[in-house]
Amino acid sequence: MKEPSRQARWERRTQAPLLVLAVAFAVAYAVPIVAPDADPAVHRACTHAEWVVWAAFAVDYLVRLVLARDRRVFVRTHWLDLAAVVLPLVQPLRLLRLVATLMLVGRRARMAPQIRLTTYVAGAVVGLLMFGSLAVLSVERDAPDGNIKNLGDAVWWSFTTMTTVGYGDHSPTTGLGRVLAVGLMLSGIALLGVVTANIAAWFIARFERDDQVERLQLAALRELQAEVRALRAEVAALGGGAAGPAGAAGAAGATGPADRAGAPAPREATSPTP
Repeated sequence: MKEPSRQARWERRTQAPLLVLAVAFAVAYAVPIVAPDADPAVHRACTHAEWVVWAAFAVDYLVRLVLARDRRVFVRTHWLDLAAVVLPLVQPLRLLRLVATLMLVGRRARMAPQIRLTTYVAGAVVGLLMFGSLAVLSVERDAPDGNIKNLGDAVWWSFTTMTTVGYGDHSPTTGLGRVLAVGLMLSGIALLGVVTANIAAWFIARFERDDQVERLQLAALRELQAEVRALRAEVAALGGGAAGPAGAAGAAGATGPADRAGAPAPREATSPTP
């Protein structure tokens, strides 16, 4: 059995801590938005927590980069993690770092493909819905013409936007809010496409399995029919060989007396006259 690389061992050991840090980042991101009137010490604590989590993500990325066998391939295949590290800690962009971190933790999960895909979709829906609402609320709350003033309106707007329904009762009025709206629209369409493709793939795989079972059963039936025909031919051959000598003997016994009865009687010998 092949021994896992140092990078794989590091990722396995840091999977659970990263998930805890992602939750901590989510809480630190949400508290100042949901409770803007909280004590300033709470806001400072949340800011410090965000910086600590960001530093932990940066250290994790650097360690994996050092442990990678091919660093160029690692950078090219983990560009989202790099973006989560290099993006400045700006209020609207913190959502991107959180989403990237959640995806990073999800990629490390050791699960079956169907379960992993379901987890990705469910996590992406909940994460985008929740943090999209927080992001648009932080942007639109203080806008002069904004109509998204509380968390309920923000969640309702995010849900209708992700499902591409768009009732229009709540909509962003700032440029940054509209950028977030476009991101949620595209994300909703992409997630809908993933779900549809997953369902179609499941049905196709199920039909293929059923078709394969039917083909195997049909092949077994044909093989059985061929064996039955061979057995019948063998039995017929054995039966014909046994009937031949017996039939010949019976025919001889049947015709012998008839031939003797139909043959002319021998003449009686007479003595010559003197």
